[in-house]
Amino acid sequence: MPQNFDADVAVIGYGPTGVVGALTLAQQGARVIAFERDREIYPRARAVTVNDWTMRIFQSLGIGERIEKVIDPQRALRWVTYDGHEVMRIEHPPSALGARARFYNIYQPVMESELRSCAQDQGDLISVRYGAEVTEIEQDDSGVTVTTTDTATGQVHRYRTRYAIAADGGSSRTRQRLGIQLLGDTNEVTWVVIDCRVKRWWPDRDFLTFWTDKERPVVDIALSAGNHRWEIPLKPDETEADFPTGTEVWRLLEALGVSEDDVEIHQHAFYRHHVRMAHTWRSGRVFLAGDAAHLMPPWAGAGMQTGMRDAHNLGWKLGRVLAGRLPESWLDTYEAERRPNAAFYTGLAVQLGRVIEQKISDEEAAALSAPPPEGLVTPFEPPLIAPPVLEGGWLRGPLGDASIVGRMVPQPVVGDTVGRMVRLDELLGDTFVLLGDDVDPSTLLTGEERRQWDALGARYCAVRPQNAYTHGPDELVDLDGVLGPWLRRYGVRAVAVRPDRFVAAADTSGLAVPA
Repeated sequence: MPQNFDADVAVIGYGPTGVVGALTLAQQGARVIAFERDREIYPRARAVTVNDWTMRIFQSLGIGERIEKVIDPQRALRWVTYDGHEVMRIEHPPSALGARARFYNIYQPVMESELRSCAQDQGDLISVRYGAEVTEIEQDDSGVTVTTTDTATGQVHRYRTRYAIAADGGSSRTRQRLGIQLLGDTNEVTWVVIDCRVKRWWPDRDFLTFWTDKERPVVDIALSAGNHRWEIPLKPDETEADFPTGTEVWRLLEALGVSEDDVEIHQHAFYRHHVRMAHTWRSGRVFLAGDAAHLMPPWAGAGMQTGMRDAHNLGWKLGRVLAGRLPESWLDTYEAERRPNAAFYTGLAVQLGRVIEQKISDEEAAALSAPPPEGLVTPFEPPLIAPPVLEGGWLRGPLGDASIVGRMVPQPVVGDTVGRMVRLDELLGDTFVLLGDDVDPSTLLTGEERRQWDALGARYCAVRPQNAYTHGPDELVDLDGVLGPWLRRYGVRAVAVRPDRFVAAADTSGLAVPA
């Protein structure tokens, strides 16, 4: 029996995770209706950074250049004691993923506003209901019914969609209505976040500095758009009531050597660190994403980014399922791929927090600065800045240091057969692609393998060296000399690359479509 749907997907919560989910779905032609309880963007700066992986997602959505205009490249990270001893520093090498920098500082209200503006350009594909609080969610075998109440008028509406994404934050009422447990702990220490407007430059302001101390560790970070932030823990004998206005907050900044000549306090707020994850990210046709699925301390700068990556991973798959280009079983790969990555960044954030709070042993501190193991195939980079790797999901072949499977393909500048020179993704397009090192990868497939990749709409591209001729229209030239050496490092002639640019398979372990 035919049904009338108001949209293909309901997105509950329209912060960065919800917006990226909506944009990714719209890119696949899916119709989205988003519900946001608040009528205005949350005015406080929460997240502080994005990296080149996130920027590559923005690029794939066609909004990278717009977002880059409202954020600033980040110089480096350092961990410093109050007596001036530098415990650790992480310099940011050039990005291999096609971005101008590895890390960027952001001012979330500004970046979030630009994200929403980008979504408005999608026209009828993305419809947003602001001031709409979701009060009920029901589902059956064919769809989801979302009930909302207008926060101003009390008017009740019901909407019917095929699927729903709950991106409504750490206190997600959708998660609670679905009966999904949020497992983990909350740190008892309260932190005050102090957002300031910059009045002048001071030495090394552009470092992201962690002042390590057992009693009063501090996060000291430049934000974009002329803002700066300090995050400071309250002592056991201090409470939020001790800092009702900026006047009381000023003494915390003055203790760090910050004066009214440097900044003016814009706002301050209090929060606690959470280490929590939902026991499942899916209930039937409803998926959790972002803080609704996982909460982590801020030390790795990955909370908001992990949510946007969730939304992108789910969005490109769900959009293709809705369009009939992928089977529904593909949706099972969402949590299989995203949960390990969220757990990785959560663990990394916890460990970095122990450094900042001086809770690690001398042996652990020495291990952090120890040289990398010898004999690695993949060049070592600190986990915080290393390119992303999938630990499971829609992949074929072994994983690990010596394997190319699960890695994100670099994005150098490449040429096409008529002389254009652009970043790799602009030539690959939004599809599955098989890349061959100076060989047509389709020639390495059996007839059945070719039929399977053709069914996914895959392209086949030979990657030619810069000093060679091209031979056909579907080839590219490795102008920077990056792709060929990268493939040969892992001993492969060809790889299958997913639309999100992760390697799904390689000829060394079989180029058949992953099961």
